[in-house]
Amino acid sequence: MTVTARSVELRSTAQGIADALPLRVDEVVLTGSVSRGVADDVSDIEMLIVTQDELDLDECFLLASASGVTDLGTWGQQGMPTKRVSGYRNGVPVELIWWSHAHAATAIDAIFAGDLSATADAIANGVALRTSGRLAQWQERLRYYPDELARERIEDAALTWGGFAAAGLLTLVRPGERLALVERMADDASRVVRIVFALNHVWQPTLKRLADRAATLVHKPERLAERIEEALTDPDPHRALIVMTELQAETVALAPDGPNINRARKWLSDGREILVQHLRDSEL
Repeated sequence: MTVTARSVELRSTAQGIADALPLRVDEVVLTGSVSRGVADDVSDIEMLIVTQDELDLDECFLLASASGVTDLGTWGQQGMPTKRVSGYRNGVPVELIWWSHAHAATAIDAIFAGDLSATADAIANGVALRTSGRLAQWQERLRYYPDELARERIEDAALTWGGFAAAGLLTLVRPGERLALVERMADDASRVVRIVFALNHVWQPTLKRLADRAATLVHKPERLAERIEEALTDPDPHRALIVMTELQAETVALAPDGPNINRARKWLSDGREILVQHLRDSEL
């Protein structure tokens, strides 16, 4: 893989932050697009910082400021073991995630207990800027994606595809229901992605750069990312929902049998027929 020049530049900036942190910070992991070498002009720097004990947010702010990060802020739910500090270094947006050793162990365990966040992908593709050896241990553990976990994720992702009359999909194509339609399709698209990555036993990333991240996957519907884009941008609600429903149907066809998957196969087939017929009737 060719590493972009921007990735090299931002990694150097990230290393500067890591080098300025005190010795009690024993793990600094570069994550995101910079760690994967695909950063561009709008990419930010994402880093995981691990300390022996849990720091409070004020301490994280002080350490970030001392490492040259300015315009400090935070986001997300407060008062949690994970602390989040945002800011800028050399004009580049920076996001720093702070964990204690104990919370890091809990977070890694949670991956194998069904956590649906992108933590596993971030760690698996992380680059050590400072390490006590923990990153290598985490990455070794993440090399194994259990079959049972894949099956659980696939079944859970298919949960909403059925259980009500397939004709109910027609309520989404009524005039004035674009928000409900987009909400439903965005959820369906994320579930499709979840199934596809689980099928391939690959830790699911965020939905950014989906076409690139899915390019190397063996088991997937044709034109996965492109069809999601088409469905979410087609101005005709009938055609948009048909595209998404067909993508869902092709996805569950690839999945192993299971209660939710088996139900979804029939429900999605029925739904597609209803949508296609309704579109034909509306065009008469």
